[in-house]
Amino acid sequence: MVTNLFDKLTERYPFITIIAYGADRIELVGLIQNSDTVITSFYNYGALKTDEEKKLFLSLAEQWYFESNRQIPINIYLKHEWAPFKYVLKTFITKEIEIMHGPLVSLSNLNQKRSKRRSITLLRKMS
Repeated sequence: MVTNLFDKLTERYPFITIIAYGADRIELVGLIQNSDTVITSFYNYGALKTDEEKKLFLSLAEQWYFESNRQIPINIYLKHEWAPFKYVLKTFITKEIEIMHGPLVSLSNLNQKRSKRRSITLLRKMS
């Protein structure tokens, strides 16, 4: 029953990330703002106060997920619209969390350029 509910949730909201942290493996549902080798910033959906905030959170997250390239953090992509959710932003040590489901956003991935290996052969002309 729980697996079926989990499958329905992840199918309906593919942008939602579920993390587990700490020794007690406490599970949180929300969105990752940014993750690097040291810290992970996470918007905790469970800390939202009203149903209207929860609906807006899901609506804006869906907009970000389907309209962006998903490499840009949601707070940068939806700068002013996302500002009301700053109070639910939590910061974790990356080594202490496990991402159980959902997308991982990392600005450090944007720095890596794809380069093609090229082979140049120099020929010496003998005349």
